[in-house]
Amino acid sequence: MTPRGARPEHDDGAAASGAAPAGSGPGGRALAGTGTSLGWRQGLVPASRSALDALPLEVAPRLLGGVLEVTTLAAGPAVAAVDAAGADADTATVAVRITEVEAYHGAGTGPVPDPGSHARMGRTARNATMWGEPGHLYVYLSHGIHSCVNVVCGADGEAGGVLLRAGEVIEGIDVATARRPAARTARDLARGPGRLGEAVGLRHALHDGIDAVTGEPRAGAVARLWLPEHARRDIARGPRVGVAGVAGTDAFPWRFWIAGDPTVSPFRWGRGAGPAA
Repeated sequence: MTPRGARPEHDDGAAASGAAPAGSGPGGRALAGTGTSLGWRQGLVPASRSALDALPLEVAPRLLGGVLEVTTLAAGPAVAAVDAAGADADTATVAVRITEVEAYHGAGTGPVPDPGSHARMGRTARNATMWGEPGHLYVYLSHGIHSCVNVVCGADGEAGGVLLRAGEVIEGIDVATARRPAARTARDLARGPGRLGEAVGLRHALHDGIDAVTGEPRAGAVARLWLPEHARRDIARGPRVGVAGVAGTDAFPWRFWIAGDPTVSPFRWGRGAGPAA
């Protein structure tokens, strides 16, 4: 299989060549509209601890087509721009339909050690959230700039997570656009892990550990994860993006994406990784 993908686990998901015309998104949709309809909830159910209490490799494909919904206090220049468009002055909500994910197992999780995981060497202050209850979000900092979002999976005390690599903004397009002014198209708003984190407004370390099952507020944000009622059939898989060494090869086809979706980010091999001979 020739994988499609994004940029590495620790990357901002920069735009690839072949982008849609400026000002348009999937299907040529313009960067306009608040996207406040809740019709996207049809066919989805709120995530539960039990639904996420499995190996990340098993949970990852189940997240595709699901939605991460984040409501934040309206503050800062992004919301000022939205307020000018007549949006709610108190809160701002962005929802992203998940189109691309990667699974990561911590030390002792699963039958095969994962050399590409932040938790491969055990528990640290940085990765502590990965060892907690399923359904919390592990928000880490990439390159000292980009906040990347992972869904914690597996039993409490076992490290595991699924990186949300890319998605489509389906609610709060104006808010996401204000936060991501460099995005030329709607497709690019959450096309890459750093972009997704920025679009929904989650920040390391303020929101690391936020609970997307209960929706308990944390640092002015509420996160909720929604899962598809039924498993998708249009799922592709392949090596993880930009991960160095064997962890980024065909030996770890732990990246999953919705086949043909335009918001899936471009693939590249990591340092020392490549296709099997």
